[in-house]
Amino acid sequence: MGIAADIIVLIVVAFFCGLLMQRLRQPLILGYILAGVILGPYTGGLTLTEIHDIELLAEIGVALLLFALGLEFSLKDLKPVKAIALIGTPLQITLTIALGMAVGQLFGWSWRTSLWFGALISLSSTMVILKTLMNQGWLGTLSSKVMIGMLIVQDLAVVPMMIILPQLNDPAAGMGTLGVAVVKAALFLTAMILLGTRLLPILLRHIARIGSRELFLLAITAIGLGVGYATYQVGLSFALGAFVAGMVLSESDYGHQALSDIIPLRDLFGLLFFASVGMLLDPLFLVHNVTVVLLLLLLVGLGKGGIFAIIARLFRYGNVVPLAVGLGLFQIGEFSFVLARIGLSSGSLDSEFYNLILTTAVLSMALTPLVSGQTGRLYALKKRFFRHEPLESINFSADTLGNHVVIAGGGRVGFQVAAVLHKLGTTFVIVELDQNRVEEARAAGYPVVYGDGSHEVVQEALAMDKASLLVVTTPGIVVAQAIIRRARQVNPAIRVVSRLGDPAFLEVFKELQVSDLVYPEFEAGLEITRQALLHLSIPAPEIERQTEEMRRHLLLPGLAAGEDYRTLGKMRAASHSFDLRWFHLPSGNALVGKSIGAAEIRKSTGASVVGVLRQGRLLPNPDANFVFAAGDLVAIIGADEARGRFERLIETVADAAS
Repeated sequence: MGIAADIIVLIVVAFFCGLLMQRLRQPLILGYILAGVILGPYTGGLTLTEIHDIELLAEIGVALLLFALGLEFSLKDLKPVKAIALIGTPLQITLTIALGMAVGQLFGWSWRTSLWFGALISLSSTMVILKTLMNQGWLGTLSSKVMIGMLIVQDLAVVPMMIILPQLNDPAAGMGTLGVAVVKAALFLTAMILLGTRLLPILLRHIARIGSRELFLLAITAIGLGVGYATYQVGLSFALGAFVAGMVLSESDYGHQALSDIIPLRDLFGLLFFASVGMLLDPLFLVHNVTVVLLLLLLVGLGKGGIFAIIARLFRYGNVVPLAVGLGLFQIGEFSFVLARIGLSSGSLDSEFYNLILTTAVLSMALTPLVSGQTGRLYALKKRFFRHEPLESINFSADTLGNHVVIAGGGRVGFQVAAVLHKLGTTFVIVELDQNRVEEARAAGYPVVYGDGSHEVVQEALAMDKASLLVVTTPGIVVAQAIIRRARQVNPAIRVVSRLGDPAFLEVFKELQVSDLVYPEFEAGLEITRQALLHLSIPAPEIERQTEEMRRHLLLPGLAAGEDYRTLGKMRAASHSFDLRWFHLPSGNALVGKSIGAAEIRKSTGASVVGVLRQGRLLPNPDANFVFAAGDLVAIIGADEARGRFERLIETVADAAS
């Protein structure tokens, strides 16, 4: 079967390697690289026969990676951290390239090889850090936004690197070639902006109106790869064209749908790319050069991590942010593989250096979750020895706290809780690590502490030892667990209400003696079920019976199990039992001009008038002397029979009046 058989074997092996990495809590791309190593020419055993053809297919993977990157790119994403992303990232890349050249001189490499090395290590891994942040529950924090903002700009920097670095083979001739490439790129970019932003949305609008999902996917793929091929034909990078096409489409109304449709295709061809990277990795090379690889890994990790931390401090990010950024972005990224492959194919890099950088990059990716996971411990250690560092507390004094509520997380849920407590006059304080949310709390006048709620110094500022209730709204299990465990240490009697992001972690919360847990997805499902059954005219008692049975059988034991919570649920169900109906009284209706008592509505129908809407004003609970007027909207409650009798009364008096 030739290439078809190779692809089948590669996908199957990559699947099992991906499962292994998932179990080890590592990024899937390491599994794909491992599959390439297993099936490559250096390991013996089962070896693919058409490796060169797979490498050619992998070029489509590179193009789709950059096409998806263009679709994801938005200046809006950089807005919260635009200064450090747009200014700090180029500075970081420059300093890291200088670090790479210094390391290259230490190892006796040529200036050209050292420059390539610096460029390769200047890029960090978007895929690895996103997966790590999701596993650690840090997505949405200020640290994560800084990292993602810098990663976006790094990924954009790949494009000019792909154009410039290969020209260094012959600097004299390369300047002219580079100049021509820059002019071509400028003309191409201008044409894409002028024509692409106008023609492509029209084309996609026409495709979308047809209503075929398959045709829309085909159109998106054709645009990404077709524009890339067109740029290749005029002498520019295939991947550059795909990136620009994605960037143009991202500004259209169809950008989000295009991205969601292209991701599976991108991941499949991305598998081929990362597997082709692994095929070039020689395990024996690591064995024979383990000292050099580990030394490079140490120099790159410490040097690059330090550069990130220093830049974060230069842009006035304090507390845990510099440490989190440094420990999170020290690794070498997946786009370094793209760049290294270009260097190898252009003759700028030899196979030995390629293996060296590839091995170092893979090890740095594998170490990222472990190293990044030490952020909390190292920050706590730093706080212990540097307690003089000021902690930002806003809109309150610690002396005023006592028997108060601590809200861990200032997102949408946390703000809803804070708004209700504020109206009730209950003392509370929010703790939040996202600077944007801290500013929102400051503007709302809510008391807030900027910091990580799991750290001792932050909990001292929150007066956790005197708090009566801790409300944890953050969905991340790691963060929630750390906050609750620390709170229990300083205040064993504190009651805890926590959000449950995944029922699989129920046992963890039960061990922490959480008073009540709320699983938002389940509660939303219950309410949607209630509303659906009401519209199907199912009696309210039956609805309550069915939903409570769902709670007993589908919801895990211990979840929101408090007696008071169940009482609230019964009260909510009781409110559904009062089926309120509105009736309009037109002019000429016999009830117009009569009082409620004179009409004997309760006696004759069994329904009760509970409100009247008159000229946009609600008049609740009218008494027996209330007189109806033309145009009134009358609200009544009662059983089905009572409502029916009232409706017939309205119709009868209307007929009599006519």
